[in-house]
Amino acid sequence: MLTRKIKLWDINAHITCRLCNGYLIDATTVTECLHTFCRSCLVKYLEENNTCPTCRIVIHQSHPLQYIGHDRTMQDIVYKLVPGLQEAEMKKQREFYHKLGMEVPGDIKGETCSAKQHLDSHRNGETKADDTSNKDASEEKQEEDNDYHRSDEQVSICLECNSSKLRGLKRKWIRCSAQATVLHLKKFIAKKLNLSSFNELDILCNEEILGKDHTLKFVVVTRWRFKKAPLLLHYRPKMDLL
Repeated sequence: MLTRKIKLWDINAHITCRLCNGYLIDATTVTECLHTFCRSCLVKYLEENNTCPTCRIVIHQSHPLQYIGHDRTMQDIVYKLVPGLQEAEMKKQREFYHKLGMEVPGDIKGETCSAKQHLDSHRNGETKADDTSNKDASEEKQEEDNDYHRSDEQVSICLECNSSKLRGLKRKWIRCSAQATVLHLKKFIAKKLNLSSFNELDILCNEEILGKDHTLKFVVVTRWRFKKAPLLLHYRPKMDLL
């Protein structure tokens, strides 16, 4: 079977950020036009603009940050295509946290360890029989399935109700994975309050409505960066006015 080899520079335009001209890191896509950028580059750009950097379409007149989302598939593709990029990025992030005297998040530790072990096994010429590999993969998958994201970076949250039309939660303090999204919180609150639909809710941070696809890590970085835990979020009926 004939195979065609494609050089990396032939596809560079599809896996690089237009704002920094580097390979995509924490790839984030504009939902209006599907153009993708590094998350940090795009967030910084949208602090003073409300249009897509590539096609100039208006993302949103007042809250463009609510209409962008993490593109996990694109980021996985970039890491697989560019040798050493993921390991180098994890190293930079570890050095950043050490420089600030902060604890390195668990997800960064985990990804670094995994990448290092993978590289070491290839460098040492270590190989395993197919049955052993399959067994290890099966055990690893089972362990991941039973983990429930407890090994992820965690976020502490306080969920407060700021509307008289809804009751407050009995337990308003929760701790969950930083990869959870605002949509997950909506479903959680709707279930606890026995609401007919999670679409009836808005969740706010600093009096700003959050997009349903925002991860909690993104919310912390963009709206709670220099504030102490827990992350304070408010919920209210969708059509309720403050």
